[in-house]
Amino acid sequence: MRIVLYLVLSLGLLIVGACQQSCPKAPASEANVEPNEPDVASSPAVVEPEPAPAPTPPTEMILFDGKTLGNWKVTDFGGQGKVYVKDGSLILEAGNDMTGVTWDGPVVRMNYEITLEAMRISGSDFFCGLTFPVDANHCSLVLGGWGGTLCGLSNIDYYDAANNETTQFYSFENGRWVHVRLRVTPGRIQAWLDKNEDEPLVDMDISGRKIDTRIEMDLCHPMGIATWQTSGAIRNMKLRRLE
Repeated sequence: MRIVLYLVLSLGLLIVGACQQSCPKAPASEANVEPNEPDVASSPAVVEPEPAPAPTPPTEMILFDGKTLGNWKVTDFGGQGKVYVKDGSLILEAGNDMTGVTWDGPVVRMNYEITLEAMRISGSDFFCGLTFPVDANHCSLVLGGWGGTLCGLSNIDYYDAANNETTQFYSFENGRWVHVRLRVTPGRIQAWLDKNEDEPLVDMDISGRKIDTRIEMDLCHPMGIATWQTSGAIRNMKLRRLE
């Protein structure tokens, strides 16, 4: 009886061993992998393209060619007069109160000169309020304001051309062209009239000063020309970058 039991147990062990050797095992790498899970680590990173750099303005720019408004847009002051080109000049008719144009082209903010010719056609207030950039800020050169003769920069430390140290008086005749030159360099604003190089109209050290514009001129940023209840004309307007 013992011999029979021993033979039965031995036969059972042989069958179990053979089964373990013949049955295929699942690969170890498949044991803990969840199906349909994306491999985040191997996904390519999305690279955003860098914005194209702004074009560098040329060394010299003709701001007004005497034929069309070009990059100048009529400023919506409300109550402005007509703006048009005639005989090579940009005409700004008298408005109630302001008429002007604002530049919509490349902007130079430092180290530059603007030259132009301006004329009061009719009226008795400023016929050329030239707003221009000063680095990240803006300022205005006013010619013939406050009754017709006052000139200066608006604003310096919140004071306009009638109330700061740039105040000057100049006699303008209706119908006569005046040559204007404006220079903006780090820490200084200068302006000359009628090519009088020895006596600048403005020679202002602006280091540490607050530079801005009167609220009426804010619509002229970054650069613009305006009149106040006066008809004016502009021609031969150019900008030159300074090295």
